[in-house]
Amino acid sequence: MRHGTTCRAPRKILHYARAACCLLLLLAVGPAAAGDDLSALVVKPDHIIVLRHAREPGTGDPPDFRLGDCSTQRNLSAEGRRQATRIGARLRAAGLAETTVYSSQWCRCLETARLMAVGPVVELPALNSFFRSPGEEERYTRALRAWIAGADLRRPVVLVTHQVNITALTGIFPAEGEVLILHRRAGKLGVVARFRDGGPATGP
Repeated sequence: MRHGTTCRAPRKILHYARAACCLLLLLAVGPAAAGDDLSALVVKPDHIIVLRHAREPGTGDPPDFRLGDCSTQRNLSAEGRRQATRIGARLRAAGLAETTVYSSQWCRCLETARLMAVGPVVELPALNSFFRSPGEEERYTRALRAWIAGADLRRPVVLVTHQVNITALTGIFPAEGEVLILHRRAGKLGVVARFRDGGPATGP
């Protein structure tokens, strides 16, 4: 046996196990919703609309990043602001009435949430990015799952967060401004549709 083989094998097994778990999560609700019309999905109870913040330049955050100080953060570009406005208009056109928008405390998420104009914006720390602290992924994801499990979903709510959070929750790597619609049923969460700005809603 070559040197290092025994070290690599457990990591490979863990990788495949994690991929299998993500696949099971995506299939939890079943594929039947893939063809559902967006206007039907956004008004159903027990559904959550989750999106990655709109477009902004760069990756990560500056070393002097501080919550509450947008001058120390990466913020939406002019196109990102237009994109957030378009996403909100599309959700309203699909029938999303006044609802609560829960957002990461990062400025680019809060600005996305406000520009969508689909309801009051509430900061939710469980949606904050752990990009700079990958060791915090499990803690943040567990907190978000717990929040979703206890949320009042008699009508859909909107969550605005980051790529790492959405990937940890669903196994999907979303584009900036991409929207996922999740269904909570029997304690499980499944992706039933997703759309990008300007594109059609599709199955998971």
